[in-house]
Amino acid sequence: MSLKTKKIGILTGGGDCPGLNAVIRGVAKSAINVWGMEVIGIEDGFEGFVESKKIDLDENSVSGILSIGGTILGSSNKADPFRYPVTMPDGKLNISDASKQVLFNYEKWELDAVVAIGGDGTMNIAKKLGDMGMNIVGVPKTIDNDLQGTDVTFGFMTAVDIATEAIDRLHTTASSHHRVMVIEVMGRYAGWIALHAGVAGGGDIILIPEIPFQWEAVYDKVRSRSRKGKRFSIVVVAEGAHAEKEELVVKGKDATRTDPKRLGGVGNYVAQKITENTGLETRVTVLGHLQRGGSPSAFDRILSTRFGTEASRLINMDIFGKMVALKGQDIVDVPVEEAIKGLKLVPRDCNLVLSAKSVGTCFGVND
Repeated sequence: MSLKTKKIGILTGGGDCPGLNAVIRGVAKSAINVWGMEVIGIEDGFEGFVESKKIDLDENSVSGILSIGGTILGSSNKADPFRYPVTMPDGKLNISDASKQVLFNYEKWELDAVVAIGGDGTMNIAKKLGDMGMNIVGVPKTIDNDLQGTDVTFGFMTAVDIATEAIDRLHTTASSHHRVMVIEVMGRYAGWIALHAGVAGGGDIILIPEIPFQWEAVYDKVRSRSRKGKRFSIVVVAEGAHAEKEELVVKGKDATRTDPKRLGGVGNYVAQKITENTGLETRVTVLGHLQRGGSPSAFDRILSTRFGTEASRLINMDIFGKMVALKGQDIVDVPVEEAIKGLKLVPRDCNLVLSAKSVGTCFGVND
């Protein structure tokens, strides 16, 4: 174990989500109080690393933030240093490699390690910077829950709670007006939020990317409920869901992002098709960024604190190139490359899918 006083940086990359401040607090307080480290916060994710933006963190600056949503450091999902976007004076977008500037600031700030808090994009960047010589420890964050190597990412359960409450509220208005209610939730290419919230909220139909759906199966389900006197239906749609032999519904493209596709709009598409083919009145609710905002749930506050304190412990032990993770009830560490070997998607035969089918939930397929 090194006896040298370490200086560490913390950054929050990618989209915001509930629990980021709780992780920052967990890392900083344990690093300062237990391990005697110096701590800085790198502002706006990797953008701060490229643009030399940082703040000093002490115990006071991270006190009182456990329950606050967002991130006191700021974040960015458009700041991949390996393809860094810069708008030129003529208005054109230039993509360049700014990774050497990151290493320059790492050395200029005399950092011994960096805690990178983020999802698959952040972990991919962390792995590349680690290969270039930077000491990195990752903390898995994403409401999508699509990172390998951990059972759960922080932020996910809060997003599920928010979506479930929305479904509960839509149930009452759907039954009052005898409507089909379509609710679109986030998740990108993974259906974890739609699956968990759909089951928790008693959704009648759950459409997820991992199970391309058949239109007739969807129509048959809402017609069947109507014939049985159940004059409303709840359809939970993941933003990455799509019908068999059809492409993803894309809202737009953003060239400054590593993945330029901006998903969204499938909820309206599904509602339109249901109305046109069944004659049933249909309404749409798109939760969007509501799922990423606000205070973290008790589960996420606890998980974030455990992740943060473990990250600072690994740094004190000179263990780098790792991501902290939840396996069962235990906090462990896994190689960062394990987290980025592929998206963690919903298995078609996982227990929750089978349980949902057993209580009559339709996944848009006749099986």
